Amino acid sequence: MNSTNSFSPRRRHTIGLALLAATSGLALTACGGADNARTGTTTTATAAPGDQPSAGREKKGTGPKKLLWMGDSIGEAQAPALGAAMTAGGVDFTSMAAAGGGGVIGEMAAPTWESLPKELASFKPDVVAYQITTFDWGTPQEQRAAYERLAETVNDAGAELVIVSAPPFKIDDFYKPHAAAINAAPKSAKNVADQRPDTVHFLDASTLWGNDSAAAKAQRSKDGIHSCQQGSAAFAQWFGKELNALYAFTPAAADQWATGAWTAEKVYGKFGCS
Repeated sequence: MNSTNSFSPRRRHTIGLALLAATSGLALTACGGADNARTGTTTTATAAPGDQPSAGREKKGTGPKKLLWMGDSIGEAQAPALGAAMTAGGVDFTSMAAAGGGGVIGEMAAPTWESLPKELASFKPDVVAYQITTFDWGTPQEQRAAYERLAETVNDAGAELVIVSAPPFKIDDFYKPHAAAINAAPKSAKNVADQRPDTVHFLDASTLWGNDSAAAKAQRSKDGIHSCQQGSAAFAQWFGKELNALYAFTPAAADQWATGAWTAEKVYGKFGCS
C-alpha cells in the first residue's frame, strides 16, 4: 500500500493525533461528514468502534495469520487503516478491494472472479474478509447464490470467510434503482453464513456505523459514501475486536498504528479528506 503523496510531515502529524484520539474513544471533529457537507457546520462524533464485539460465538484458534480484504471503493478507503492495524497485530495483510467494482454478483463481478483464485493461490490467506459492496445488486436468490459461490471458493482454498455488511452510504440517483437489492444484501449474506457456521461468519457493521449515512456516527466523507482517515481507523479497531471474538486474535493497541504513514495515502485525497 505504498504510494507517493503530497501530505507534509506536519499535516500527517496533525492527522495522526486526531486518529489517536478517535481510536481512544474520545470525541473528535468528523472528517467532512455528510451533515457537514449539507449544512457547512462542524459536528462531533465518537469514533470509538462499536459498543461490544458480537457475542455468542465460540472462539476458534489464534488466527488469522494472513488476511485477504475484499470490497469496492469503500473498502479501498478502509484498507490502509485496516492494513496498518493488522500488520501491527502480526497479521500478514493484502487487499484486493477495487474502486468501481470488487463485488461478486452480476456482470460487474467478472474481474473479481477472475482475480480471486489467483490471490488465494499466491497469498494463501487463512481468513478472507469480504465487505458487501455497493454493487451487490440482484434478487435475494442471486445474492445468496453469489455468496455461496464466494464461500465455496474461499473454503476450498483452505480459508474461512468473514462477510461484513457495508456502512450506510448516500443513496443517490445512481444507486436509487438498486436500493432494494442494497437493503437485501446483508440478510442474504447472513443467510449463507448461518448455513455454514463453521467456515463462514457474518459481521453486522451497523454496530459501528449505525444505519443513517447522514448521521455523524456514520463518519462518511463529503460524498456521503466513503470514509476518511478517522472513520477508517474506527473501522479497523472495530474489526480487530470482532476478530478477537471469532478467533482469539489480540488486536494491536491503537497507538501502535493509528498515527502511521497510511494516513497520507492518496485515496483519501479523492474524497476531500483533510
